[in-house]
Amino acid sequence: MKKITFTIFAVVLISTFGYFIFSTQANSVSTQPLREIYSDNKKTKLPVDFIPSTMHVTAIGDSLTQGVGDTTNQGGYLKYLQEDLVTLKGVKDVQVTNLGIKGQRSDQLLERLKTNEVKESINKADMVLITIGGNDIMKIVSNHISNLQINQFETELVGYEKRLNSILSEITTANPDAIIVLIGLYNPFSEWFQEIKEFDAIMEDWNTAAREVVEQYDHAIFVNVSPIFTNPDENLLYEDHFHPNNKGYERISKEVFSAILKNQGIKKWD
Repeated sequence: MKKITFTIFAVVLISTFGYFIFSTQANSVSTQPLREIYSDNKKTKLPVDFIPSTMHVTAIGDSLTQGVGDTTNQGGYLKYLQEDLVTLKGVKDVQVTNLGIKGQRSDQLLERLKTNEVKESINKADMVLITIGGNDIMKIVSNHISNLQINQFETELVGYEKRLNSILSEITTANPDAIIVLIGLYNPFSEWFQEIKEFDAIMEDWNTAAREVVEQYDHAIFVNVSPIFTNPDENLLYEDHFHPNNKGYERISKEVFSAILKNQGIKKWD
């Protein structure tokens, strides 16, 4: 197995920034419970959007959920997504609970799902948003800094898939009706180190694995945001060159909202 050519770069990366903080097919699933009325002693179900109601959104994961790089300190992509969600027919308000933690890995998120704070929030959520996996990758870089090889990422990917499946399973068990949205990984190195292709392949492999896990769940959606960050002429990264900047978060939000519309069949107000 060939040794990755960017070992020296990785040493500089770790010493300068520490752990890399990315910190990521429903079948007609509605985000609203059916309303019921009684007419002539018969119970009749009304359309889900007949009476606009509040949508509850729980966001979990790493620093992309926390919003690191957002200079307005309003939650990164979540503030933009909230503005779009409130335009949906049947939604009068959107309440977002942001439980993102900078540096969180998938094993840590899995443990945090057992806490009362997270369980209670997911239990009442109409939608659960997740960004996770970037710090799993950077743990590999940190642990194997002097001899970084492709097979190390391939080996760890197996464990990441298992943990991701457990995360989605825990959420589904806690709230079978919630829509789950997993936001994929992107390569923040491509803008400055375009000659390093290994990271592109690694991110693609991890995103493919994540998509395959998500496809096992009826109420889950995978959002691929990697293409957003491939244009070298468009700066979407914060000054740390890793997290999205305000514009980057806005672009992520648009991809997430578009995926929600496509997969849920819900439409904006006319």
